[in-house]
Amino acid sequence: MTPVSSSPFHFDSLVWDWPIAIYLFLIGISAGLVTLSVLLRCYRPTLATSESTLMRTTLLLAPGVIILGLLILVFHLTRPWTFWKLMFHYSFTSVMSVGVMLFQVYMAVLIVWLAKIFDRQLIELQQRWLPKLRVLPAVLARLTPLMKTLDIVMLVLAVMLGAYTGFLLSALKTYPLLNNPILPILFLFSGISSGAAVALIAMTLRARRNPHSEEAHFIHRLETPIVWLEIFVLFAFFIGLALGDEGKHRALVNALAGGFWATWFWCGVVGIGLVAPLLLKPWANRWHSPYGALAVSGMSLTGVLLLRFFILYAGQLTVV
Repeated sequence: MTPVSSSPFHFDSLVWDWPIAIYLFLIGISAGLVTLSVLLRCYRPTLATSESTLMRTTLLLAPGVIILGLLILVFHLTRPWTFWKLMFHYSFTSVMSVGVMLFQVYMAVLIVWLAKIFDRQLIELQQRWLPKLRVLPAVLARLTPLMKTLDIVMLVLAVMLGAYTGFLLSALKTYPLLNNPILPILFLFSGISSGAAVALIAMTLRARRNPHSEEAHFIHRLETPIVWLEIFVLFAFFIGLALGDEGKHRALVNALAGGFWATWFWCGVVGIGLVAPLLLKPWANRWHSPYGALAVSGMSLTGVLLLRFFILYAGQLTVV
């Protein structure tokens, strides 16, 4: 059946609302930033120092947005004070429980990985505030030969986290639009795209007069194919619905054939988030305009946020 909606943001079949969309958006940014940072360390290690804008942005935002996203999720629950039970009672048959385990491992490895990258600054802080804690420099020194392995582990965890948000929604079997195996791949690529947009905004704000540094050029080289892959996966996502059963056909029609969420998708996700940045990026690069670079990255980031809202809300319009 297809529920009768009273408004685009409030209808009978709605279970997960806007805080979940924000949560999914923030998780994607963290996974995207870490993925790009590891790739920078692998392919351009001379740029991936503690002075790197990308690495500094990752230091501040990768753990920060994860914590903010989890706080939004916890306080959005009916009984938020019982959430701690999920952190100690694991179930491999529960998508939410597996996600909690992934978050815990991701955060633990992320802290160690960032501590080693910024070891000089960390040791300076330790010597100033905790001079008797002499074990820290020794521990950080022992991590040096393990950094390549740690980079690989961090990359795998970031990719898993970026895809997990899609798995979380695709497990909702009664919603034919969400119950789609391509959704994790779509969320992974769009999350990396959002991480690239955040990194480029940070680089532009820091460089001001030269938003097209060597580091920014590396991000641009990765961002363009990622956006095209995102477009391809989005196309495949809807083709899968079109080739599916009756429930998927109705979900596709309800999402794209007309109404508020169809307009949201075509004007917001496609127009603002995909087409406009692709058209404006050559102009921004040609004129070396920091304002153009900010506008293009801002539109890309907005498009990813609008995509999260569209998938979440339009995906719940149709139930079977």
